[in-house]
Amino acid sequence: MDLAQSLLDGMDTGGPIILPANLSTVMAEDLRVRLVFAADHDEAIILDAAATESVGQACLQLLIAAKREAERLELPFALENISDALAARLTSLGMADALGLQGNSDLQTEEQA
Repeated sequence: MDLAQSLLDGMDTGGPIILPANLSTVMAEDLRVRLVFAADHDEAIILDAAATESVGQACLQLLIAAKREAERLELPFALENISDALAARLTSLGMADALGLQGNSDLQTEEQA
């Protein structure tokens, strides 16, 4: 199964959106579809980032926009199971706050431990 299909699988299950290891620009449209689907159906926007090691600019922008839209619609938004690599990347980019992850224990990297 390719990564794009894995983002689209289970769209009607209401479970978390499982993010791939490399959330690159190629994945942006598929991620956008999942995020819009969740918001349009008044579902919590829950993202499982356990396997995610990197995130490209387009996907990062989508994640931030999804968080803001969830706040506007008063829907829960959570980026869960954040990998050490993703936590380090978000922190180094200064984007942890924009995703509501400041003070989140998931953002503690091995270097900070």
